Amino acid sequence: MNKIEQPHRFSTDAVRKHPDDKDGAAKHLNATARNIASQFRRDTMSPIMVSGVLRLVELALLALAGTLLFVHYVGLGTSLTWQYPIVIACGSLIAVILLDIVDCYQLSALMRPVSQIGRIAAVWAGTLALFAVIGFFVKISGEFSRVWFGGWFLSGLFLLIGPRLLLAHMIKRWARNGTMERRAVIVGGGKGAETLIRSVEQQPYNDIRICGIFDDRDDKRSPPLVAGYPKLGTVPELIEFARIARIDMLIVSLPLTAETRVLSLLRKLWVLPVDIRLSAHSNQLQFRPRAYSYIGAVPLLDIFDKPINDWDSVAKRAFDIVFSLIGIVAFSPVMLATAIAIKLDSKGPVLFKQQRHGFNNEVIDVYKFRSMYTEMSDPTAKQTVTRNDPRVTRVGRFIRKTSIDELPQFFNALLGSLSLVGPRPHAIAAQSHNLLYNEVVDGYFARHRVKPGVTGWAQINGWRGEMDTDEKIRMRTEYDLYYIENWSLWLDLKILFLTPVRLLNTENAY
Repeated sequence: MNKIEQPHRFSTDAVRKHPDDKDGAAKHLNATARNIASQFRRDTMSPIMVSGVLRLVELALLALAGTLLFVHYVGLGTSLTWQYPIVIACGSLIAVILLDIVDCYQLSALMRPVSQIGRIAAVWAGTLALFAVIGFFVKISGEFSRVWFGGWFLSGLFLLIGPRLLLAHMIKRWARNGTMERRAVIVGGGKGAETLIRSVEQQPYNDIRICGIFDDRDDKRSPPLVAGYPKLGTVPELIEFARIARIDMLIVSLPLTAETRVLSLLRKLWVLPVDIRLSAHSNQLQFRPRAYSYIGAVPLLDIFDKPINDWDSVAKRAFDIVFSLIGIVAFSPVMLATAIAIKLDSKGPVLFKQQRHGFNNEVIDVYKFRSMYTEMSDPTAKQTVTRNDPRVTRVGRFIRKTSIDELPQFFNALLGSLSLVGPRPHAIAAQSHNLLYNEVVDGYFARHRVKPGVTGWAQINGWRGEMDTDEKIRMRTEYDLYYIENWSLWLDLKILFLTPVRLLNTENAY
């Protein structure tokens, strides 16, 4: 059996820069595929988020139990007033960490809480035993209350087991009604797809819901029904399917030896905000363990990960809410003065609403201060604003140069249609030389794998304002893709605080 020292990785650049099919040229779905996609339109709960919340809940419950026992039985008048809280906090934290290490937060463990009672009890007892040993060696164990210590052990054990019994019941109900599941689409049909599906279905306690199969081959080479799942269409149709349905994962069921076909598929699929995995259950090659993820015991090669997912998305949303509120309060005098100036300068509404592409190509309404004469406004942005554009009002020229016209988008970010930082959303009909942006740049729609932003990495690096050449569109897209692939809260904070400085350069803003 061949061994490969380095895990195989597909080059993002090789996928991105290939001049094949445009990602915007998706075909229309057939009625069956559209009906199935509509059934999966609702968002689901992530098992990672559920286990993460359980960690926080158990940490809080253990700390609360220890604190209440301390206050009620020991009292605040003890000579160990500060030692008790330290032991409670450290003991609770260490217990949760150890439970994580022994896999008590895995989905399979959460669905079988009775089988985990012995392991949970051993971890909790071991945690408190560790503190008893430490107390013995530092000669303070005799000063701690035995009743408190024993009471905390018993109450903590109850609080670790009781909620898990309830959670197991809830998880099973969520799994039945589709509230908590990972939705997967198989790419590629035939015998390989059938073997993969059978292997996945045989895994106990797996949370995968297979939504269908997509394959470019005809029914002779790829049957219309595989292991009970219908073939819903071709790969270009899959892109439209994934725009409607909330899909979590694409599993490419092709052998690694079919490298040309695999790469061809990835060039079309990488624009979607989903995890992309390559089935490895029947491959002869062996890779390093960290190259794989698993569905039960079924190995998958990780090709692309959904960006800003699970707890990262929670952190980014909290970031948006906090800083949007700060921005609204800080700039409210400027926004009020701008609204008055627009009203005095020309007839029409203060705000201008424009439809733009949002996350996963969804159409969203983005608000700006009106900078053009009402009768000359261009909601589709089909005609780019140029220097000395006669459509722009006197106030409009100033607020566009200073980006004050964008300030209402703080409300978009607060409500969730935009993020504060991300690829700038373009109007759905924005063009360059009579070509839509996605017709100019291969992989353009990959910008929409994350929520668009009020400001972004491209903007602080000089790519703001008029997009009058194909090169400018390509460069903006390249910077946007860099941001997506290298996202962090620190990068968001950096972009946010550099934006006012970089706005002083108004060369390309008309």
